[in-house]
Amino acid sequence: MRVVATAGHVDHGKSSLVLKLTGTDPDRFAEEKRRGLTIDLGFAHTTLPSGEGISFIDVPGHVRFLRNMLAGVGGIDACLFVVAATEGWKPQSEEHLRILQLLGLRHGMIALTKADLVDDEWLELQTLDVIDRVAGSFLADAPIMPVSCTTGSGVDALVEELDRLVERTRPAPDHDRPRLWVDRSFAAKGSGTVVTGTLTGGSLQVDEYIDVVPAGRSARIRSIQSNGRTTPAIAAGHRVALNLAGIDHHEISRGDGVLHLAQWRPSRRVDATLDVLQSLDHDVSRRGAYIAYFGSGEWPAKIRILGPDSIRPGQAGAIRLHLASALPLVRGDRYILRESGRNETVGGGEVLDVAPVLPASKAAPDHSVERLIAERRWTTVDDLLALTGEHVPPTIGAWVVSPPALAETTDELRSRIEAAGAIGLDVATLDERERTVLSTLAEFRVDGGRALAADARDEFAEHPVLEQLRAGGASPPDPTGADRTTLRELVRRGLLVERDGIHFHPSAVDQAARTAAELLRHDPEGITMSQLRDALGVSRKYALPLANELDARGITRRRGDLRIGGPRLGGV
Repeated sequence: MRVVATAGHVDHGKSSLVLKLTGTDPDRFAEEKRRGLTIDLGFAHTTLPSGEGISFIDVPGHVRFLRNMLAGVGGIDACLFVVAATEGWKPQSEEHLRILQLLGLRHGMIALTKADLVDDEWLELQTLDVIDRVAGSFLADAPIMPVSCTTGSGVDALVEELDRLVERTRPAPDHDRPRLWVDRSFAAKGSGTVVTGTLTGGSLQVDEYIDVVPAGRSARIRSIQSNGRTTPAIAAGHRVALNLAGIDHHEISRGDGVLHLAQWRPSRRVDATLDVLQSLDHDVSRRGAYIAYFGSGEWPAKIRILGPDSIRPGQAGAIRLHLASALPLVRGDRYILRESGRNETVGGGEVLDVAPVLPASKAAPDHSVERLIAERRWTTVDDLLALTGEHVPPTIGAWVVSPPALAETTDELRSRIEAAGAIGLDVATLDERERTVLSTLAEFRVDGGRALAADARDEFAEHPVLEQLRAGGASPPDPTGADRTTLRELVRRGLLVERDGIHFHPSAVDQAARTAAELLRHDPEGITMSQLRDALGVSRKYALPLANELDARGITRRRGDLRIGGPRLGGV
């Protein structure tokens, strides 16, 4: 399936040509039929002789409805450019051509309509004029097909050329990242909310949950239609109607994107190229009331020229767009920029950075992924994919890291571990990036939640205070030869036990546990503090902290003045 938009000046026969080719009148509204003027987007489809399907988006040609025209050309594969042989090239012919050129379109053909109303000499003159007008554009070598919707002359040849156009137009790629820019939202009788648009980037299926951005809503796909047929799933490159459950049609509007939010990073700030139209009679600067057209929507925007103060007509530069809403964009998306004050198309270009991190005064965006990585220093594989649409293998763990940033983090981590000395560096103080780097450094090991040199001798396991307190048993002396930091580390490592300001060797606590268990076997109703104190042969100064430690471990439990067996007594 290919999606083709009509383009051209008002009243040059775009809608009549679509009707002739498909049997469907794309003018949907009574006012359009009354005035003989396309106001909003129209849609039709047909099957070509080759069996390939083709969907048409018929766009308005009048300058007053240019915003509607722009809403229809965001996701097309090719264009059918229409020029009436009776009138020839007109102002909106020129503007439509420049818009399609700015959107990066590469394929199209030209229909010279109303050919039955002119003689051969005039038709030849109009053909030569069109050739001159499209020179240097993507339509420079496009076939020009004279046609009459009244007599049917040239229609068969036009259809054959459409088949060739489809053949040379690549199908929409599937990146497993669907996005549908909504161009219509309405309530269908008996069905609820329906939205339509051109699906790009990936497929959708029934019962799948989607997000609507920037509306900020979620919904379930109840059913899918394409070209009038219901289908359980739909691939990229099709015109699609989605029946959505869980959302009212008033909550979705033209310009919203239907997608999976986890795959995108909506942003209000975007760096992009700007190709300024040659026909403009003034430079483009930050002054002005601008509107940016992305997908099927229009968004108020402020711009900042990156580098110089302005861009001259016919020149290109880079700008930063500050949008009124956070949009789900990706590097490579195309846009059109208009100035509402002058009611003119300024130019357009391509998104370079969805969420720039450098201030505008330092930004120098380009198309390279390497620049994005260098500016962000650390970014996850998923974030980079969302920003660029490209999958880049991780540098380390789940991260893509610029070489200078990785070297800097590694050096800083080495310095911190070495400065921590024998105690080691508490791993809990490291962030996720630093822990990822630590896991790759063979010269360090993690012991008891501390990072230290792999060949470091454990001075704490051999510290003299351990033997001093072990020899003291249940009535240890005050530790000497160890400062508070050392004592805290010995306790943290489980080499000492501290309770109520008294430091015990673990063997003393084990001894107290065995003693309490023996006493409770003889007196299961409970034992007194004096019984435990006498059995241990220590004063109350030591017996009470030991009893509290046993309570804390669940070996005993306090009940009034007695200690009874706790849930872990059986393990002693």
